[in-house]
Formats: sequence, structure tokens, C-alpha cells
Amino acid sequence: DGRWLMARGSLAPGLRGAGWLAGFGLLALAVAVVAYPVVRRLTRRLERLRTQVDTLGAGDLGARVAVEGRDEVAALAGSFNRAAERIERLVGAQRTLLASASHELRSPLTRLRMGLELLAGDARPELRTRMERDVAELDALIGELLLASRLDTLEGLERSEAVDLLGMVAEEAARVNASVEGEPVALRGDPRLLRRLVRNLLENARRHGGDGPIDASVTAAPEGPLLLVCDRGPGVAASERERIFEPFYRPEGASEGEGGGFGLGLALVRRIARHHGGEVRCRAREGGGSCFEVSFAAHE
Repeated sequence: DGRWLMARGSLAPGLRGAGWLAGFGLLALAVAVVAYPVVRRLTRRLERLRTQVDTLGAGDLGARVAVEGRDEVAALAGSFNRAAERIERLVGAQRTLLASASHELRSPLTRLRMGLELLAGDARPELRTRMERDVAELDALIGELLLASRLDTLEGLERSEAVDLLGMVAEEAARVNASVEGEPVALRGDPRLLRRLVRNLLENARRHGGDGPIDASVTAAPEGPLLLVCDRGPGVAASERERIFEPFYRPEGASEGEGGGFGLGLALVRRIARHHGGEVRCRAREGGGSCFEVSFAAHE
């Protein structure tokens, strides 16, 4: 009939706020769904980069990371690869220099030894004896430096054959008057390196064990062969039981030379053990003294 009827109403304030909140939530969900693949791809690249950094820090100088894309993460990966390559090159040059220098020292050392042999036997015998001892110590140090350099460059074992660990320990123990017990264990490895490991442990026990007895044992464990060398010396402080395996580290008060060692014997023991899939640790011996425990990996 030409007339209009108008009605006006409004939602309650709480319902208006819920609508805005629902709209914002839907918008945030849409943004998250779209952004997640991009963010996840970025975090995966960062995780791979972190893994390679940890690998490099653990001593694997060949660790590298794939460079993907052209963003900041790719630039960071490229910088990491360049830094790792420089570190590997510098360490390699240092190892080569050490090996070359140690090798070149053999020639003048040989001439010194020949000169000593040509000296008259009655001309200052005390000087001759002292010089012969110094030459022998220098020869031993060069031998350990050469072995350390070779172990640094080895990725695997040069030789691998079955070794009677108990028999080898018994042979070396006779040199230092140590007692041996245990059971025959066949260990696969490099005989020369394993003999050096056993000899260094026994010599270390003789050097630092005073006049006390030296005990060695070989046992077969499910995890692998176990070698134990114990002495009755003053022992090693808990704070130094890891540091003594560092090259050229000597506890406070230890002397240099044949009587006190050069600080390379135990470092070589750890490197040889790790080349055979094992590990060495030092612990206190009940009643006084120290025990060096070498655990080798089991071989099928």
C-alpha cells in the first residue's frame, strides 16, 4: 500500500568481538599454511649447516655443506666451505712440515752417532756417555713425531691381520718385569701399531709407577677385547686424566727426556686405539696408583 516498515537491530558486543577474533584466526592460519613450507625448507638448510659445523669441530676437516639457492643461508654455507677448506689446507701443511722436518733430522742425527763411534774410547768417557744418551733420546723423539704425523694422515689401517693380544702383552711385559694375566684374545689390527700401544702403556707405568708392581691383563668382553695396565705410583689427578692424552702435555713436576718422557707416548696410545675402533681412559686404582684401560671394538 506504499508504506515501508523498517527494523534495525545490532549484535551483542561479545558476538562482534568473536567475529573479529575468528577472522583474525583464519587469516593467521592461512598465513601459517602458506609460510610453513618456506620456513621449514630454510630451517632444514640451517640444521644441515649446523651438523657440518659440529662435524668439523669434532675433527673431520673434510666436512662441507651443499650450497642451495642465493639467499643469506647460501652465502653462509659458502663462507663455511671456504673456511673449512682453508683450515684443512693449513693443518695439512703443518702435518707435512712436521713430518718433513722430523725426517730431515735423521741425517744429522746419523752423523752425530757416527762421530761418537769414531771418538777415542778413553777420551772423556762421561761426556761420550752423556752424548750417546742425548742422541738416543733425540732419536726416540723423532720416531714418535714421525709416527704421530703418519697417524694424522691415515684414514684407515695400512695392515690388518689377526693379533694374539695376550701373547703380545706378555712379550712386552717381560721388558719391564710386569705381571700378566688373562685369556687369549684375537684382535684384528696393525701389529706394529698395537705393539707400540702396549709398549707405551707399560713404559709409562714403569716410568711413573715408582718401584711398585706393574700388572697387565687381557680379557674378552662382549663389546670387544679389553686391555688393562695398572701401576702403584702416585696416581693421576682427576683434573688431568684427560689432559695426559694431549700431545706434549706433562703433569706438573714431570721432567723431560728419557726419565720423564716427551709427552707423546699416551697421545700415541689414544690415536692408535681410535684407529682400531677403540678408546683409552685413565682411572684411579683402588689402593693407590693408576689404571689405563683400552677397550677395542669387537670384530665379527
